[in-house]
Amino acid sequence: MKLLVVEDHPIVISGCRALFSGDDGVTMIEARTASAARIAMKDEAPDVTVIDINLPDGSGLDLTREFVTNDPNARVVVFSMSDTPMLAIQAIECGAKSYVSKNGNPFDLRDAVLAVARGGSWISDDLIQEMALIRSRAGGTTALLSDREHVVLRMLARGRSMAEIANDISVSYKTVAADCAMLRTKLNARTSSEMVRIAVELKLV
Repeated sequence: MKLLVVEDHPIVISGCRALFSGDDGVTMIEARTASAARIAMKDEAPDVTVIDINLPDGSGLDLTREFVTNDPNARVVVFSMSDTPMLAIQAIECGAKSYVSKNGNPFDLRDAVLAVARGGSWISDDLIQEMALIRSRAGGTTALLSDREHVVLRMLARGRSMAEIANDISVSYKTVAADCAMLRTKLNARTSSEMVRIAVELKLV
């Protein structure tokens, strides 16, 4: 099996090599950028491609969509620092067969790659449940956010503080703080900066 890993962090690449070192039938190919991945995809015709969601020259989700559009049989595993179910839903909607969080068990990636190589798909049980819950609530990721939450999120992404946002939209600081707490819950983010990063990845801002 030819495995293309599209990832720009050397430590993660080394981890991937170690993870598949015991599999004699796996040949791993590296690409550090989306541009390099396009060349490798054409020249190497990998059986499975693992794509980091954040690349130096583009979005891993956009690259996934591009690969699957060009080849509906492409087998892609999206790899991300985030374990938010919204990103997992987005990845599957882009055509990925699997979504794996770097925060989970390292062997999750190996299980996902082998499952996808066999023609299947792989998502952790916990994430499947969370994704199902989100899908039952709304038709899409943006539908989960209220109009004011969208406004607050966009202003946070522009670097405004909660006090400045409260003043700009004429509500109390406490109201904005509550909105931010709810946004972190909905986006499964631990901090405001992580919340904004996830929002950017989901193209909510």
